[in-house]
Amino acid sequence: MRSPSWTWDELLLICARVVENDWRQLRTYQAATEELADLLRSLPLHDSTARELPEFRSAASISRKSADLITNRPGYARQATRGGHLTSLVAEAFTTREHEMMAAARAIEDGISSGELIKIPPQPDEVDPDGYAAREGRLLARWAIFRERNPALRKRKITEAKQLGIRIQCEVCHFHFADTYGPVGLDYIEVHHLQPLHISGPRETRLRDLAFLCANCHRMCHRSYLGSPWRTPDALRTMMTQVR
Repeated sequence: MRSPSWTWDELLLICARVVENDWRQLRTYQAATEELADLLRSLPLHDSTARELPEFRSAASISRKSADLITNRPGYARQATRGGHLTSLVAEAFTTREHEMMAAARAIEDGISSGELIKIPPQPDEVDPDGYAAREGRLLARWAIFRERNPALRKRKITEAKQLGIRIQCEVCHFHFADTYGPVGLDYIEVHHLQPLHISGPRETRLRDLAFLCANCHRMCHRSYLGSPWRTPDALRTMMTQVR
């Protein structure tokens, strides 16, 4: 059995170290490369069978992949290695959106070191129907979805809205469940974080960080499209207005 294909999250973490190393190849003899190998082996992305393989996310495999990321970077003057399409996408993302990608890498590392990401089970919507993860990574998408499905947090947000006299409806399309479904839809709504984890950081969620959304608008806010993995309710509302 061969090691599983590299994921966006793993390549993101490797490329972050490459950037910190001034876009130079990570070497197997460097302690930081061994530390990165330990980190990648701890990610909750692959099953135990893969983890038992001797080559699985070894320092040598990371060194080779770091070279792929470097040579597939836009503007690289020499011959690129055959790193694959995903490798090219990650290298391009770090070239054009370095600050955002570095923040995503830090958020993943924070989630692993704190133990938060290890405890969270895979979520049904952490990849889109085509099998692609959000551009900030599958693990951060998993974490965000898990937080949004916290019933206690949603209940607190609804309670606050009632106290303030705010109508509990979608903030994008204004759909109100009780108006359409009657009593069964009373006080039903989903909540969405206004900022992705790699921007807000893995801090405790505040009620002002959340927006009310219907299920359809919520899915559209999370759906990857044209390189964007996340949109705010305001951005989605603008898109709907343009269509109409």
